[in-house]
Amino acid sequence: MKTFIVGGAIRDRLLGLAVKDVDYVVVGATPEDLINKGFKPVGQDFPVFLHPDTHEEYALARTERKVAPGYKGFIFHADAKVTLEEDLARRDLTINAIAQEISLDGELIGPMIDPFGGIKDIQEKVLRHIGPAFLEDPVRLLRVARFSARFPEFLIAPETTDILKKIGQSGELNALVKERVWQEFSKGLLSKKPSKLLLTLKACGVFETFFPSSLLKHEKIFHQLDAAAKNNLNLQQRCAILLAMLDVEEIKSWSDQWAIPAECKDYACLASNLFKVIGESPLAPEALLDVLDRMDVWRKPERFNELMIVAKIQGCETEPLVMAYLAARKVDVAGIATDLSNEPNAGQLIKEKIRIARIATIKEL
Repeated sequence: MKTFIVGGAIRDRLLGLAVKDVDYVVVGATPEDLINKGFKPVGQDFPVFLHPDTHEEYALARTERKVAPGYKGFIFHADAKVTLEEDLARRDLTINAIAQEISLDGELIGPMIDPFGGIKDIQEKVLRHIGPAFLEDPVRLLRVARFSARFPEFLIAPETTDILKKIGQSGELNALVKERVWQEFSKGLLSKKPSKLLLTLKACGVFETFFPSSLLKHEKIFHQLDAAAKNNLNLQQRCAILLAMLDVEEIKSWSDQWAIPAECKDYACLASNLFKVIGESPLAPEALLDVLDRMDVWRKPERFNELMIVAKIQGCETEPLVMAYLAARKVDVAGIATDLSNEPNAGQLIKEKIRIARIATIKEL
């Protein structure tokens, strides 16, 4: 029995990047062998075990065979006779199919095992698929798009682009579940150059399978997303930049289609409304306050600040709205509530009094 580190951990070490996740593959063992050593089985679709001390996941070397549409349409075979090379052959890209043995105490030993030329492709900065089986898993199209965004200096090999287009034309993408799609998209949007996620999908002819076609009319979105990455904006801010050009109903429909988090949808909807209103110059004090109220800035000032950063990247003039907020928040809300607490219809009176006071402070600017 031998244990190897495979995939991303080896790739990132070769690229000089911090290693975050480590994948372990065990060769020459059966499930019983691992259980006898104290490993605990956790896998359902294929044999995965938790290390008795570190609780990290160890998978038995395995092969796979396509039996149904979609990325879940595979059956796996794992036993002591499956070789490391056979396990690596089922992976997606050559740069993710490099392995190195580790000792019992966790030290890397021996040479790197690279049956598909992944080291050379890392050196030449190429994203290249391993073999014909790549075509069988539709999620790999999204993974390549995501890797293209994470490693923007890498180019996709022409033969890999050809096979990605075949995946797009195969109908297999229709079998993907929305949660899996969003998982890849979110990682891509949070990558070094998010525009390459979108441009790769466009180059493969599948952009409109996943995104509203109207986004392609606004090429500046691509540059704005990359600016968001340079400024380390969070996921909800990047979603706001991506979708702000759409109408709110279109944003909600797209969000439901791909099960994006509620916070990302909310940021995008608010950015859409903000983008339409903030360009009007000048806004009356009442209109400025309406925008602030709609953004629920009094309860969520952090979200307001993050959306102002989004608006700046989109080229909007934010100073009037920011100044209005800074002025309006000086109103003594607690004092007004105390003064009117015993009045009939106190709730409504307090709300009206606060609004009048906030408008008055904005007019003084």
